[in-house]
Amino acid sequence: MAGQMIEDELARIRVLPVVVIDDPGRCVPLAHALAEGGVPCAEITLRTPDALDAVAAVADLEGFLVGAGTVVGSSQLDRAVDAGARFAVSPGFDRELSLAASGRGIALIPGVATASEVLAAGAAGHSTVKLFPAAQLGGAGMISALRGPFPDVRFVPSGGISLDNAAEYDLDAVLTVSTSWIAPRAEIAAGRFDEITARARAFRAAVGR
Repeated sequence: MAGQMIEDELARIRVLPVVVIDDPGRCVPLAHALAEGGVPCAEITLRTPDALDAVAAVADLEGFLVGAGTVVGSSQLDRAVDAGARFAVSPGFDRELSLAASGRGIALIPGVATASEVLAAGAAGHSTVKLFPAAQLGGAGMISALRGPFPDVRFVPSGGISLDNAAEYDLDAVLTVSTSWIAPRAEIAAGRFDEITARARAFRAAVGR
């Protein structure tokens, strides 16, 4: 699936759960729980020793779209692609990482926090960027402000977003809403997948259109 098709699928789902997982054995039931809640995708962050194994566990799961998050270097990107990640998300913009993603044919959503970073990402060919940390930067208001000079850019707000403020991000400029609220690390570890399904369904309803 080409990068544009990946972004279109993320836009259709409208929600991107950020997942920190310690046990890859929990990944398949987690994927099923998310899909049952109407959110058949996940950004598995590379913050735990077994994160790449978790990506690999669901990479071939039919109907589920998995990506790697917290990607901060080209070697990490290579390992994530080799594990089966269909897209990558970075907390910031780095030209070397952008070039590496292009070389591997994988969609990369780079992080931005300023208009200058949106410009730099755009110059590197990225029309979709992650606004991080969204809540601390002004949330939906920041996206609306950036939309003026960058009408063709789509944003993935991430950071400080829960069910309480999810509806604020139901904006045309938002591709999908990134959140760790749906699948907290403790809920995954405890195997409370019914709760995760309920959270996915509620969050999807808040931001979906």
